[in-house]
Amino acid sequence: MLPQKKRSRSQKLFPTVALALLLLPLAARAQVQTELWDGQRTLASIAELLRFTPRSMDTAGHQKTIDFIKAELAKDKVDVVTTQRWVFNAPDGKQHAMTNIIARFQPQNPRRMIVATHYDSIIKAYRDAKDPDAPMPGANNSASGVALLLETARVLSLLPKPAIGIDMVFFDGEEGSISLGAGDPNFQPVGSPYFVQHLKDFYPAKKPEKAVDFDMVCDKDLHLKPEPSSLTSAKAEVKKFWDIGIATAPSAFEMRNTPYSISDDHTALQEAGIPSFVVIDFEYEPFYNTLQDTIDKCSAQSLEAVGRTLLQYLYLP
Repeated sequence: MLPQKKRSRSQKLFPTVALALLLLPLAARAQVQTELWDGQRTLASIAELLRFTPRSMDTAGHQKTIDFIKAELAKDKVDVVTTQRWVFNAPDGKQHAMTNIIARFQPQNPRRMIVATHYDSIIKAYRDAKDPDAPMPGANNSASGVALLLETARVLSLLPKPAIGIDMVFFDGEEGSISLGAGDPNFQPVGSPYFVQHLKDFYPAKKPEKAVDFDMVCDKDLHLKPEPSSLTSAKAEVKKFWDIGIATAPSAFEMRNTPYSISDDHTALQEAGIPSFVVIDFEYEPFYNTLQDTIDKCSAQSLEAVGRTLLQYLYLP
């Protein structure tokens, strides 16, 4: 991923959940209680994750993050929580202990979809003008996606089951083999390609119908745009998600595409033949991968815009 220059603009979200619910079938409308999805609770999860910084591979915070995710999922009615562990042999010869976390709802349901994020952070705030070697907090990149999925898991445990089985995947190693993300000229995610290589471990009969990946979704100045590779892979699903998003929080969602493609964990899923799209606001200057990626840059309202959109999307046919 390469950072893009961010335009300065003010944002106000005006949730119109009733209008969004009109997009859903009658059976689904009664099930989707979007008010259960709590942005303040999600902010609190981000704050907890920041206590473990840095959360990159081979750090104490990395394991603490794994433990936190598993502990939070244990509080909810998730049918199965499993870990996918392996040793990654990096190009520089180093070995890294890796862990993907998979939380499965209705594992016996033959219809399946993936809801994904990554939990590792970059090792240092390499773009920071004052202290580029200091650990980056990573409130937006990557704690926001983790908190979003955890809150969605909590709410799903309170609601009737969707028609499709959901696999929440918390990927390790999205920031690459040296944990620098876009600061690595040879950047390539680690956890999602491994998951794809072992897809039959979770999907022996057929692949998931679709996948959505979340990254950098708490920015106060949130402007989510469809991403080109997502439109190529899953145009109909992108339209469904953005239609709900625009009805739910019109200032947070735009139909105008980003002028550039973004490589993230959805990329490996796309390459595996799973229709996949990413939800990300990559315009995060001047805070992107700096010491300023802190919780005060996050908004409960922005998180609710994305989380309540996701919740409604999960109940679509």
